[in-house]
Amino acid sequence: MNIEKITPDSITKKKGSGEPIAALTAYDYPMTRFLDEAGVHIILVGDSLGMVVLGYPNTTYVTMEEMVHHVKAAARAKPKALLVADMPIGSYENPKQAVENARRLINAGAEAVKAEGGLNIIDQVKAIISNGIPFLGHIGMLPQNVLKEKGYHIKGKTNSERELLINDATALANAGAFAVVLELVEITLAKEITNIVQIPTIGIGSGPFTDGQILVSYDLLGLFPWFRP
Repeated sequence: MNIEKITPDSITKKKGSGEPIAALTAYDYPMTRFLDEAGVHIILVGDSLGMVVLGYPNTTYVTMEEMVHHVKAAARAKPKALLVADMPIGSYENPKQAVENARRLINAGAEAVKAEGGLNIIDQVKAIISNGIPFLGHIGMLPQNVLKEKGYHIKGKTNSERELLINDATALANAGAFAVVLELVEITLAKEITNIVQIPTIGIGSGPFTDGQILVSYDLLGLFPWFRP
């Protein structure tokens, strides 16, 4: 169990420390307590709740109201881990909307927010951070794009994709993100991005060379056996 409260700044300072960052998802009070007592550094109230808790076919069905409801439940556990909330699809279409909805999640008890994208949402990211809200980046495979992309695919196989993802990660770091999630990023590219950016990288399906790993807790524990990627 963490003795001291984990903050966005303490996550950033783990870069190069040799201590891997451990992150898992929780959507309610008991799971948040369990994960906090296990000593994970980041607990994400993810929009993955749409699939593993609410029974939706993917994350594109999740609403702000549902996110706020589950963030409130998780926050009641008062974790020492950093409690991060996903911004659901459609909640950060422009800077003004992004700030309003990020603030709703913070008011519900989140200590930071995460949204999917890089350069394409950089104005929203800057607006969120300039309003004093810590931001966790997320690039690579973006689950909110699963319908448009017709499934889940590894990113960074082509030179153009590699360049774009490096630019995305660099832009997020320069904007002030405290860390960035790399999802389904080709392994050598994930390692390259980790070496380039000055903030921690947290991988999911991106190999062993990131600064940390994040998983959906229900997948880790075998609580949602019906999903087959």
